[in-house]
Amino acid sequence: MEQAHDTIDSQNKLRTQGMLGCGLILAAIGIWLVFNMLSTSEHNEHGASVESSKTAVHGDNDAHQQGDHSHHASSAEVPAFYSVLPFVALLLCIAVLPLSARTEHWWENNLNRFKVAAGLGLITLIYYAFLFGHGVDNHLTHGKSGPGLSAAGVVFVNAMLVEYIPFITLLFSLYVISGGIVIESRLMGKSSVNAGIIAMGALLASFVGTTGAAMLLIRPLLVANVKRSHVAHTIIFFIFAVCNTGGCLLPIGDPPLFLGYLRGVPFLWTLKLWPMWLFANILIVTIYFVWDTIISRKENAEAFISNGQGEPAFRMLGKLNLLWLVGIILCVATLDPNKPFPGTDWKAPLYFREFLMFGLTICSLYFTTSQIRLKNAFNYDAILEVAALFCGIFICMQTPVQILNVYGSQLGLDTPTKFFWCTGFLSSFLDNAPTYVVFFETAKTLEPTGTIVAKVSETFLIAISLGAVFMGAMTYIGNGPNFMVKAIAEKNNIRMPSFFGYMFYSFAVLIPVFLITTLIFL
Repeated sequence: MEQAHDTIDSQNKLRTQGMLGCGLILAAIGIWLVFNMLSTSEHNEHGASVESSKTAVHGDNDAHQQGDHSHHASSAEVPAFYSVLPFVALLLCIAVLPLSARTEHWWENNLNRFKVAAGLGLITLIYYAFLFGHGVDNHLTHGKSGPGLSAAGVVFVNAMLVEYIPFITLLFSLYVISGGIVIESRLMGKSSVNAGIIAMGALLASFVGTTGAAMLLIRPLLVANVKRSHVAHTIIFFIFAVCNTGGCLLPIGDPPLFLGYLRGVPFLWTLKLWPMWLFANILIVTIYFVWDTIISRKENAEAFISNGQGEPAFRMLGKLNLLWLVGIILCVATLDPNKPFPGTDWKAPLYFREFLMFGLTICSLYFTTSQIRLKNAFNYDAILEVAALFCGIFICMQTPVQILNVYGSQLGLDTPTKFFWCTGFLSSFLDNAPTYVVFFETAKTLEPTGTIVAKVSETFLIAISLGAVFMGAMTYIGNGPNFMVKAIAEKNNIRMPSFFGYMFYSFAVLIPVFLITTLIFL
């Protein structure tokens, strides 16, 4: 009894910590919003002046614009190729440090992960401050910095304020809210049951996001397989489908498609990807079923016998969190600061969307009882791991993304197949959201043919969308939910493969699936 009270006290402490953290962030965002509103008039006047200058300079025909772009690409100041070394080093740390007996336990500490990621990010900023020697485009103000420390500051702003904060806010909100939903059942980890859970997650991923679907179903999957000895391959296939290939039907399904929506792709256009979505996910689930059927023969018969007689066959606790999840989805879909709210001329202030998302997260923490999160064995370790590593990833990848922005049009990409595989390969290592943007902009520089969507040939846009979403599954860092699911599985005493061990599975399973998809659809 005393142990149970201690556990509940611990969960109450977690809830208090979460609410306090969200409250502090809300206060900071609130101060920013007030400052932003006070400076709105000045910003609008400046913006009108800049827009008028842009109109005067760029009010020529399309041919002239293409000529300007070619000149920009040839004369642009791009980082030296050695500047990608911090990014490569960070990838190697993620891949190698967990493999060594000397560093394995050290690396498990999120503070140590943060030290490595932040240190390599600092090296990248030092490069921009003292070696780059040119200005950098500011994605927040749409201006350009001077060289030196100013350039380093803008790189930090681009990485952290423009990209990292929206990214981690969305993941954190979905992680906490879905962590307050418990699905209980008497299902045991038979091949058919596991395949059904993975298939259900692949369907949900497009409608509640890959993060939401993953956080909602990973724990029921773990509980169903608690008596099994061989579980890691099930988690890997779960990452393949639920965290990646399932999320391509709507822009809210995966971050790359959301960025495309913000760049003019119609909200429902992605529904055209349903044949590829259906084909790839059926193949993945079928391969899993065959694979697990063979492996399950090694298990003891007791692994598939339920001890839950007398309990409900299915029960969902924390249903109110479904309301908060819907609120998160609406925030993401409608409150982009660069786009008017649907049906109005009003644009949400910067970080207003994140402000509301943290508010919904606080509602989830407040209204969800500790007992529910206790059943989920909820803690913040998995999201802290993602937050610690991706702060460095977003900074370090500024140099390779900037290089690709300039040289992307010179890569000889002139067919959907090339766009699919190039976008997919880089999405495996650069995070699929910024990679999507690079190739989306590259496709806009090419002569459009056939049906045009958002100034891009539809065949190219299909290939880019599929490459970014599907091949985010190739590595642990290809998509944010991949790392979360891995961390949750390891906290439940499942020994997951290393960075390269995971790639053995992804190459063996996904490359053939993607090759067949290419031959049929692209």
